[in-house]
Amino acid sequence: MNYPKIEDMVGKVFTSVTQDGETMVFENETETFRFFHYQDCCESVHIDDIVGDLSDLVGEPLLMAEEVSGEAPVEFNEMDHEMVEWTFYKFATRKGYVDVRWMGESNGYYSTSVNFDHSLV
Repeated sequence: MNYPKIEDMVGKVFTSVTQDGETMVFENETETFRFFHYQDCCESVHIDDIVGDLSDLVGEPLLMAEEVSGEAPVEFNEMDHEMVEWTFYKFATRKGYVDVRWMGESNGYYSTSVNFDHSLV
């Protein structure tokens, strides 16, 4: 089975880019790319912040799509979780740049990763 990679989005032109806090969706006439997390007990993963305007990612070819992630420092652990992880997704077109920060908190046993899938319409 071929798993989608974020790099597969480069060069695509999207007609819609939306987010609702727990899901982010890029769509065009033929395909959909979705970022989300299967929520489970004792963890939380959500979009924490978006820098830039999502409309800048619509109507122009995507020039950049990359992921950067890592654990947050221990002193960041304000919610008394054993693990805090961030994941940044960086996107760009000629119209602008958008940086999406996901935050995952867990007791250390459950996943804090962002899921990514691709489907044809």
